[in-house]
Amino acid sequence: MSSLTYDLTLAGLSVGSAAALTGIGLVVTYRATGVLNFAHGAIAMVCAYVLRQCVVEWGWPLWAGAAVTLLLLAPAIGMALERFVFRPLSVLGSDPAQTLVASIGVFVLLVGGAALLWGQGARDDAPELLVSTDPWGQLAVALVLAAVVGAIIRWTLFGRELRAVVDDRQLAVLGGIDADRVAAAGWAFGSFTAGLTGVLLAPYVRLDPYGLPLLVMEVVAVAVAARMRSLPVAVLTALGIGVAQSQLTRLHPSGWGEPLLQAVGANLFVVALLIAALALPRIGTRDALPRTATARVPTPPGAWIVAVVLFLLPLGFAGTDLHTSVQVPALGVVLLSLVVVTGRGGQISLGQAAYAGLGALFTALLAAGRFPGLPRLPELAALAVAVLLVAPLGLLTGWPAITRRGLALALATFAVGVGVSRFVFAQPYATSGLSLGRPAGFEGDRAYYVLELLLLAAALLATRALRRGRTGRALAAMRDHESGAAAAGVRVPSLKLLAFVSGAALAALGGGMLGMGLRAFDPTAYDPVRGLLWFAAIMVLGADSTLGALAAAALLVGLDAGARGGVAAALIGVLAVLLGRFPGGPYEALRGAATRLQLRRRARLTERGVAVRGHLRRPSEPSPPAAADGAEPPPGPPAPTVETRTGGAGGKRHPAGDRVPALTARALHATYGGFKALDGVDLHVPPARITAVVGPNGAGKSTLFHCLAGTLHATQGDIHYGDRNITHLPAHTRTRLGIARTFQQLAVFPSLTVAENVRVGAEQGHITDPTAVARALRLLGLTPLSNTPAADLPTGTLRRVELARALAGSPRVLLLDEPAAGLDTAEITALARVLKALAADGTALLVVEHDLDLVADLADVVHVMTAGRVIASGPPDHVLDTLGAQETPV
Repeated sequence: MSSLTYDLTLAGLSVGSAAALTGIGLVVTYRATGVLNFAHGAIAMVCAYVLRQCVVEWGWPLWAGAAVTLLLLAPAIGMALERFVFRPLSVLGSDPAQTLVASIGVFVLLVGGAALLWGQGARDDAPELLVSTDPWGQLAVALVLAAVVGAIIRWTLFGRELRAVVDDRQLAVLGGIDADRVAAAGWAFGSFTAGLTGVLLAPYVRLDPYGLPLLVMEVVAVAVAARMRSLPVAVLTALGIGVAQSQLTRLHPSGWGEPLLQAVGANLFVVALLIAALALPRIGTRDALPRTATARVPTPPGAWIVAVVLFLLPLGFAGTDLHTSVQVPALGVVLLSLVVVTGRGGQISLGQAAYAGLGALFTALLAAGRFPGLPRLPELAALAVAVLLVAPLGLLTGWPAITRRGLALALATFAVGVGVSRFVFAQPYATSGLSLGRPAGFEGDRAYYVLELLLLAAALLATRALRRGRTGRALAAMRDHESGAAAAGVRVPSLKLLAFVSGAALAALGGGMLGMGLRAFDPTAYDPVRGLLWFAAIMVLGADSTLGALAAAALLVGLDAGARGGVAAALIGVLAVLLGRFPGGPYEALRGAATRLQLRRRARLTERGVAVRGHLRRPSEPSPPAAADGAEPPPGPPAPTVETRTGGAGGKRHPAGDRVPALTARALHATYGGFKALDGVDLHVPPARITAVVGPNGAGKSTLFHCLAGTLHATQGDIHYGDRNITHLPAHTRTRLGIARTFQQLAVFPSLTVAENVRVGAEQGHITDPTAVARALRLLGLTPLSNTPAADLPTGTLRRVELARALAGSPRVLLLDEPAAGLDTAEITALARVLKALAADGTALLVVEHDLDLVADLADVVHVMTAGRVIASGPPDHVLDTLGAQETPV
């Protein structure tokens, strides 16, 4: 081995060892808590600053500063985060999206706090630990840590407890394991490795509050490549990438590709992050965002008047110098893009800063005549063309969103943001000598601010169009329940692409406005850390609120302009950390607190007092009890009613057996891993009949149901709808053909009203009858509750809402998955009357139900499933009586 190769290998091992430490910490934290700690890099940065403070500023010995930093401070940070931030979230159910927002909040808080304490300037005098002078020493530290942790996990009691908590936390607690202690140990160790990574890397990079955290987060690729589980894979991946990146510095390509190849060689961890996030199998499949964090928050009375006045004030009182004020409308437009993507669409997007930066860069290139293939354009035209060019690039994050949710989508969008920052914004071939002017006639601050207000008004109208009407309801449905939205006929993949493309366009518009306001393209204004800060700000100030976006823009610009940099980030970080305790945001928390204080001032009866008063009034003429606050109580939901109809709920007539295709499954097979869920199932669902499927748990009923509905595709077999083969059609296409379904677990949209829920079914089913919604509401007895938010209703009523939504699309085939779950006796009786009326009207019904009395009353044909096969079929009285003595299907 040549001397150069050996030296480069040593340098690569040094970098790879630090990356391996990050991977070890992330894997251990994730395995102990289920949280991908986005704050890992921020913890590393804080520890590096503290070590520098102890050694350089206070003159401590290196060993003393390292001991305090690594053995006391770093584990203490981890244990504090577990105790005060993530343990409350685990008590509330440990929603992965809420923990993601909280970890981003911690990241933003630590970055902002560091900027406040140590300033935003870079430091190049970070002390070196003794081991940092020897790459073999760093490698030994990483390997020993990995070996020790692996041995502990595999062979000790704590390791068995850790594996048990990871597999099923609630079951582990019931088995006597202290899950909080396990989580605290995981957080303490993860923070220790973060601190060790920070103090090892700090001497080789310029220490600043933004650069080091981002550098550490780039190497999250090694943990993703290890599927967040395997320590050996994480270590080997880190070392391999580190050595490869070091060896690539030997290449000196020439020609047009030289800058790009050099950029790839210098940012191989970023390339690995892009591949790991976009190409490898996804991590996490749960909901994108917590519903409580994205639900619509009521706008305070008169808030828009106040907002308009505040945005107009700079024109009258700020003179001609509006250098700070011009940033607010521009940033407001950028944050409106997050309202569309995250607030309304429910998709995590951590890469909006990349689209904003591309908007500014393309505007500058077009205005300077440097954009390939296009002539020089005036600034305003350049801005418009830049928006059109950037909008399709929203597919970079929109396409992965089709198959990814939650943590996987967060990683994908973050990777795109980091990739754009490193390979576009940081490269001199794209940004060197680039300036950006303002449109002709708007050079002055006052005139340009007026132009920004006009563009902001246009962006608000565009955002409103995407949040209201049919598109807005479809986006909200997708946000609240993606599978339910697809079952209602919403084209979920297309809608996700629309949200991301629209979000990219708005972000590009805001980024171009921001660049023209600053009269320059500044790459640091669009780095990935800004994207995390903007995402956190939107989440805490109202994800689905346009007013919240404007407030966030004013807050972020105003606080950092009027005080030392980092105040806004620290404040947003604190609010994001508290999101688990106040999921509706600060305004909703204050409104709730004011309501509670107001109620406490009024005298009111206790629950026992209300019961006693009702008992005393019982002998006389009964009168409805007053509500707790003295208002009349709302009327109870009426039971469903059956009306004589001349057509379906959507206005289409389905006479028995006429023009209503049958749904037929032939030889369906479905497997999960090596387990056969369906083993050659044949099923026929004829029109004007009620077909029931019963069987014990694990019989394959739900799998069969999902295959028929299109939410799961069978590995073998065919499904026909009349003469058409629909085996490979997605769920929303089947819905639009006339196959509707309900869910065993409620699939309603809680942020919409009852009428809006039902209207989604009618709109996505292309029902033109304007009375379809009213008819479905009336059929299920929901008319008095039409304007009530679905989130405020009990389970039994929500079952009727879900069924009404399905009926509003005028289905020909109706698939009902345990429709009686959560209903009382009266509601079940009324439901049975409705289903019989639908069958008499020609609808083909398939019911999967565990209530055998209801099945016996409803069904014309019953199929019994066991172990993925249909073992008996026939009339209910014959089949159920025959099997009743053997076992009771569930």
